[in-house]
Amino acid sequence: MHKMGFFDYLYIVVAILFAYMTFLIVLRNFQRKFNEDGERIDLVKKKKEEKEV
Repeated sequence: MHKMGFFDYLYIVVAILFAYMTFLIVLRNFQRKFNEDGERIDLVKKKKEEKEV
């Protein structure tokens, strides 16, 4: 059986950190599309423009 060395553990830690950072980037990007009321910001702007016309 192969004994795991230092770099094997380091590889696992780096892979977990990469996955976590990717998750946070996607989550923040998704949250930025909504306002505090849970409405999509681009659709709210469209509704305001339609009401003005």
